[in-house]
Amino acid sequence: MQSPTSGQAELPKDWRVVREVSFIWMTSMTSIPPRSPSEHPSEPLALPRLVDEEAEAFVAEAIAELGRSQIPFLIAGTFAVSAHTGISRPTKDLDVFCKPGDYTRILNHFKALGYAVEIEDDRWLGKVFKGKSFFDVIFSSPNGTMMVTDAWFANALLTEIGASTCAIVAPTELVWSKAFIQLRHRYDGADVAHLILKAHDRIDWARLLGYMEAHWEVLLIHLLNFRWIYPSERDKVPLWLMDELLSRLAAQRDLPLPLTKICRGRMYSRPDYEIDVKEWGFADVGGDSDISAETEDTES
Repeated sequence: MQSPTSGQAELPKDWRVVREVSFIWMTSMTSIPPRSPSEHPSEPLALPRLVDEEAEAFVAEAIAELGRSQIPFLIAGTFAVSAHTGISRPTKDLDVFCKPGDYTRILNHFKALGYAVEIEDDRWLGKVFKGKSFFDVIFSSPNGTMMVTDAWFANALLTEIGASTCAIVAPTELVWSKAFIQLRHRYDGADVAHLILKAHDRIDWARLLGYMEAHWEVLLIHLLNFRWIYPSERDKVPLWLMDELLSRLAAQRDLPLPLTKICRGRMYSRPDYEIDVKEWGFADVGGDSDISAETEDTES
């Protein structure tokens, strides 16, 4: 059986830069421990296409001001997907990740500068506005499974966006952040598949399994989906991981069904699985919030 650490890519001797986006190691930052070489990007990079000049100016201004605030933050969402996969797609907003204790600091920093701020959900999401432009300040997820921690920063990469240098979410955490986004109006499974395809050698699979330990079936679903989409690329997922997940499935099959009748679909989407708890007798699980159509990377 292949070990979790085998097959990881060595540091490439050179790396490509597309549209002024470049990644560098943060080993000079003594507060952040060195990361695995698997997190070093080797695929072509890109930036998303912002919908207009106003959005471009706002994003540049927001990132620069976040840097001046000296509050730790990470760039995620479409910007991170583009950087790790080379896919450039339209977007009109920016996703900023931070630790739970820092989201109010970010909101207060921008509020003091005259920006409008909003706490959409105190469990995971705030927003900063200037005119019609905005960025999301995300520190968890609607269902409470994905809390941004120090580990996210320890494994982050630096990227240059325009004149600013900022940390970007690593592929491992980016997959984790998108695994549960499966709603009727929005599904991030394609992002997960593209990240596996283009950044498989930069994903720390053991760390990803650790994040999804309690929800390993969700990870298995994404991996089976990837295998079906790209049958010639099945080897991008380590054999040890598939063996581990399938062995769990086999062990589960031999046990009796759970006594508690629950619907975990509510962890994907509250409204899509509302009938299950209101009319069909299933117990609720997870949060009672949902990702709106405009929460992250709304595309034109």
